[in-house]
Amino acid sequence: MLEEIPAKNIVNRVKNGKYWFGYDYNMNIYRGCCHGCIYCDSRSGCYGTLDFDRVRVKADALRLIRDGLRSKRHPGVVGMGAMSDPYNPFEKEYELTRHALELISAFGFGAGITTKSTLITRDLDVLQEIAAHAPVLCKLTITAADDRLSRKVEPYAPPSSQRFEALRRLTGAGLFAGVLLMPVLPFLEDTEENVRTLVGRAADCGARFVYPAFGMTLRANQRIYYYDRLDELFPGLRERYEKRYGERYQCASPRARQLWGVFQQECARHGLLYRMPEIIRGYRLGYQAGQLSLF
Repeated sequence: MLEEIPAKNIVNRVKNGKYWFGYDYNMNIYRGCCHGCIYCDSRSGCYGTLDFDRVRVKADALRLIRDGLRSKRHPGVVGMGAMSDPYNPFEKEYELTRHALELISAFGFGAGITTKSTLITRDLDVLQEIAAHAPVLCKLTITAADDRLSRKVEPYAPPSSQRFEALRRLTGAGLFAGVLLMPVLPFLEDTEENVRTLVGRAADCGARFVYPAFGMTLRANQRIYYYDRLDELFPGLRERYEKRYGERYQCASPRARQLWGVFQQECARHGLLYRMPEIIRGYRLGYQAGQLSLF
């Protein structure tokens, strides 16, 4: 039985949504995540989520979502997946994300989803239903083109190859979908080969965009967890991090400028969007400005 935690509301206004994929609202039905990604910033102590790898669900979630959507004066795009993956393994049984999408559709809102799970393809029908009247944006997080590496840094998520196939199904269904290439882990994923291969595979799967971050974040609690995993999986690498970054929060790849140039060239060659304003305009294109305001 999935543990329930109390909640007063789930659908919240986003203050800076115009800078992050144009979201107007945000929701998290679940708390915690069991994908086990060694780099996840949501483990940071500032968020106050104890035992992050254990998934819990917010009590009476669907009623709270229904009431939250009903109370909004203006429809907009609702983002999902900011703090925990909306398609964790429990979703297969509980279907709370699916029912939340049905509510989003019923109340005339749009949807933006971030996930590492192939389970998103189960809800193609609901996503297409929303897309008939409001914007839909699907983002598959893929940080390593090679399955062997993705299985190490994201041990309980589907390997990258399966996520690419999910992307192919989303775009094949006519949905605006692409890749979040973030974080790109310094000394592990920050190679030209990884960037070129990943962008090329995204294009082959019909992606409309790739949005990158050539580096990662490390702060209290998460830093300790990440370094412990490095000691297990990549002995000796921790010392390189400590020497270069110390206690810094922003840990940009030492190759960031070089990789950005390669990334831009590859996106231009494949016709992929990669700048935030272009992605926002792209997935909102064709929907009435009065229905869902861009900014």
